[in-house]
Amino acid sequence: MNPLPPSASLADSHWPPPFLLYLGNAPDDLAAKTARGLVQFRPEWCVGQFRGPDCRTSVHVPDMGFAEARAAGANTMIVGVANAGGRFGPETVADIVAALDAGMNVASGLHERLTAHPQIVEAARRNGKHLFDARNPPATPVGNGLKRAGRRLLTVGTDCSTGKMYTTLSLETEMRARGLKADFRATGQTGIFIAGRGIPIDAVVADFISGGIEWLSPDRHDGGWDLIEGQGSLFHPSFAGVSTGLLHGAQPDALVLTHEPGRPHMRGLKHYPVPDLRTTLEANLATARLTNPAVIAVGVALNTSKLDDAGAARACRDAEDLLGLPVQDPVRDGTARIIDRLLEAFPC
Repeated sequence: MNPLPPSASLADSHWPPPFLLYLGNAPDDLAAKTARGLVQFRPEWCVGQFRGPDCRTSVHVPDMGFAEARAAGANTMIVGVANAGGRFGPETVADIVAALDAGMNVASGLHERLTAHPQIVEAARRNGKHLFDARNPPATPVGNGLKRAGRRLLTVGTDCSTGKMYTTLSLETEMRARGLKADFRATGQTGIFIAGRGIPIDAVVADFISGGIEWLSPDRHDGGWDLIEGQGSLFHPSFAGVSTGLLHGAQPDALVLTHEPGRPHMRGLKHYPVPDLRTTLEANLATARLTNPAVIAVGVALNTSKLDDAGAARACRDAEDLLGLPVQDPVRDGTARIIDRLLEAFPC
């Protein structure tokens, strides 16, 4: 289950790079987070983007049509968008068929399966191409809560889409740069495409969520760390169940809390305010103690993308004063100080 290092190839998979990133008619930056994550962490795999006439965002790679992308070497079109309910509209289905007819495989992380559409299945068959649904989870056991060998860190959040995947990958990058053994464990569609493997934990039947994470992060005897990508938030009424299962199955030794300063409400729920940092951290630690009573927090990662430099620095300083933990924006600042705290608490 070791994720692929940054230089690895997916040439033996059913979604081999290079990729055309499908944005369709994404209404905003957040809707294109899968494509954006691939460009951020695997830019060498991304040859272009396809945008519909009503697309409101870009991931800043060349715009291409399907035939043009195939001519440029794209082997797979990644459906790089996420929407409420994770479903394909008629235009998207037609575009996927066109991509298959142009000679590309197609991979998607939406909840609705590519294979649920006969016209997509038929286009793949007649062109001899592969379809990959990232949200087809493997069979996993029911969690048992037994202590496992090795060290684990889990990212948690005040809300959905606060930077848990970016933070976890940034932590992996920093630890590997120091010569430490550390492996990103993907639990969502974007992370799976970046790592080349993982488990779509929000597609796992509820009784098997904690067992799925136990399966993803088994016993480890090499002194390294499993860095587990968090999902959702304990405070989001729609997705708290997944977050709880992750906390129990991960048995984390360490937590890193992620947060976007200034977010007005929980994502998609204008009637629910974003919880404060201290309340969120205490609730996550309390929940994690069921399977690891010794869990501690080692840092906070802020998504300050909507703040200027001065505002970002102030937000980090205020959070650090409040919690007494190192606080960084992984994109602006990296995660060196958070890793320093982790290694102070868990010397190699």
